[in-house]
Amino acid sequence: MIIWLASYPKSGNTWVRSMISALLYSENGKFDFELIKNIRQFPDKPYFENFTDDFGNFNEIKKYWIRSQELINLDNKIKILKTHHLNCKVDNYNFTNNENTLATIYIVRDPRNLLNSISNHYSKSLEESKKFLTTPKFIAGYKQNGELKNNSIKALLGTWGEHYNFWKIKSNNFLLIKYEDLIKNTEIELNKIINFLKKFLNIKTSSEKIKNILETTSFNYLKNLENKGRFKENAYETLNKKKDFFHLGPKNDWKTISNKDIIKELENKFHKEMKELGYLL
Repeated sequence: MIIWLASYPKSGNTWVRSMISALLYSENGKFDFELIKNIRQFPDKPYFENFTDDFGNFNEIKKYWIRSQELINLDNKIKILKTHHLNCKVDNYNFTNNENTLATIYIVRDPRNLLNSISNHYSKSLEESKKFLTTPKFIAGYKQNGELKNNSIKALLGTWGEHYNFWKIKSNNFLLIKYEDLIKNTEIELNKIINFLKKFLNIKTSSEKIKNILETTSFNYLKNLENKGRFKENAYETLNKKKDFFHLGPKNDWKTISNKDIIKELENKFHKEMKELGYLL
């Protein structure tokens, strides 16, 4: 069965994945980017190779969302998969179902703070970043030479609001983590995640292990690992110009954005969701 680690892009998925990797796949809680490989991304080519080789064709891939997950779950073991995909139904094909999904951890971030992150990661202006958040779209692969990898499996995002609404579930098997709470008190949120996962997995922790997880998955620590070339998921503009994945982190503050019209448009577009999440009063 699958525990989904789901989020809209640039919302803290890699951060949480790092913490969970150090928790589950190390004895002492000390994180290294090799550990993160234990939590793979879905959809991805290896999961669909038994069904098709037309990986760039969304209409082909959607037919095998469930069948690929059934194949993943044949061993009857619990695994955690990262996804940015909308939890949707397209032409009667469900992205996932209760037979394959055990639980979901959903990470959400204030869309106003996503503006700068998306602008940096995808090389977009703030206006383009606003459109990214407010317009349904696909993403695929990692950027190299300014282009997406050919024949990459596409992830359907929807808008920021659709993504949140499609994933949120009123269930004991759903945990909502806010990026802003992770920034404010990482230890409290880490303990929430640990207690949630303990419902499904046999997890042994100690104060020393938790201390190590917090220290080795902090923004500054991860950024330092990236600067040493230890992180391979960062974005590229050209072969010779590497862009930081860990860009601003806690220093990213939408209040410093001078274009207040863009901020207002986001607040109007996603007023219901932002109020529900406490981003608006």
